[in-house]
Amino acid sequence: MKFKASRIPDVLLIEPDVYGDDRGFFLETYHADHYLANGIGASFVQDNHSGSRRSVLRGLHYQIQQAQGKLVRVVAGEIFDVAVDLRRSSSTFGKWAGQCLSAQNKYQLWIPPGFAHGFFVMSDWAEIVYKATDYYAPQWERTLLWSDPAIGIAWPLHYDTTPILSSKDQNGIPLAQAETYS
Repeated sequence: MKFKASRIPDVLLIEPDVYGDDRGFFLETYHADHYLANGIGASFVQDNHSGSRRSVLRGLHYQIQQAQGKLVRVVAGEIFDVAVDLRRSSSTFGKWAGQCLSAQNKYQLWIPPGFAHGFFVMSDWAEIVYKATDYYAPQWERTLLWSDPAIGIAWPLHYDTTPILSSKDQNGIPLAQAETYS
């Protein structure tokens, strides 16, 4: 496995070693010792699996208490995955990092606690699986506005693409008004 820093050093791109032949492939999706050696000593308590169609944009979600770190990968299709730093004490507060994750490239993205997370589906269908470091707590869930110009995420929207959003995501809060972490 190769661990690479993104534009935000705490958000890591993980490129697995893939062993393939004419029968198919094999890869490790998680190995605690390798992750720990690269600064990810997280204990995961919940696995989630999400499926979405083309042009769905989910996010930017976070929990203001019971903050979740997430280890994200795609098992079908392709997404553009995004993390936004909401830690006021961080030099990258309000900055974002994004990465294309797909079933083909088999990359993973580590998003530590203290970040909002979202993704945009670029294929006809995508399935995302992710490990979380804390349990889902709807009473603490918050939604950051996906299109906030103060953050300036370069979503891969083509000129004729309008993202498909839930009402929760349409009504996200701009960074200037959002609850953040210390």
